[in-house]
Amino acid sequence: MFKRLHDWLEGRRIKKMGFTADQWESAIADWPVMERYQGTERDDLREMTFRLLARKNVLSGAEFQFTDAMCLKLATMACVPILHLGLHWYDHWKTIILYEGDFVPNRPYRTDDGVVHPRSPGLSGEAWKRGPVILSWQAITESGGNTRHGKASNVVIHELAHKIDMLRDGANGAPPMHPDMQPGEWHDIFTAAWDRLENDRQHHRSLPLDEYALNSPAEFFAVCSEAFFESPETMKEKMPKVYGLLCQFYRQQP
Repeated sequence: MFKRLHDWLEGRRIKKMGFTADQWESAIADWPVMERYQGTERDDLREMTFRLLARKNVLSGAEFQFTDAMCLKLATMACVPILHLGLHWYDHWKTIILYEGDFVPNRPYRTDDGVVHPRSPGLSGEAWKRGPVILSWQAITESGGNTRHGKASNVVIHELAHKIDMLRDGANGAPPMHPDMQPGEWHDIFTAAWDRLENDRQHHRSLPLDEYALNSPAEFFAVCSEAFFESPETMKEKMPKVYGLLCQFYRQQP
């Protein structure tokens, strides 16, 4: 009974928002990843996008005047990783804060050489364990192109991968495993991939991922998730075992 009531109330919120299928198609038309989703999958993704926007608050950062089309695009990007997992994977957070460009967190920042600065450098995205997802619209518009060290990037998928990762023991690169997956296999394959990437970097070889992935296991998982959805062919060729695990985890085979 409670589920029926919840669905009815959510349906009313979606109807009140007034989004149409044509609006959604227009909003996501320039994101190449959407060519992969057709038929029933595309319909499911559109419905999930509307439901996500009915459940989350999208707030302006620094008085940025965003539009419905912007909300539809970023929400679609957020839904792609959980299309076959379900919206409940995002139940632990409520708010998206959208800035026009990079934002500067008001907190101290320690550089690699140990120097502490009073404020952090500008960021294009951030996910808090018990808080919002913060995004730069400028960075979102660059998704799908080779914009970060020559590698395809997607700040929305990156930050939402962190949120997924945080569901189990914090952001450590080991999100909750499905019953048919083995945590030990995940650890071994991702550790081996990390070691190969680090070795390639040390020997100045071409990297299949942005080297930002080597900042931490959490960043490695987030960057791998970006690559999995934005440039799956490259990942499948260069990191086939990681690609295979992400197919199992996200329940997709891009």
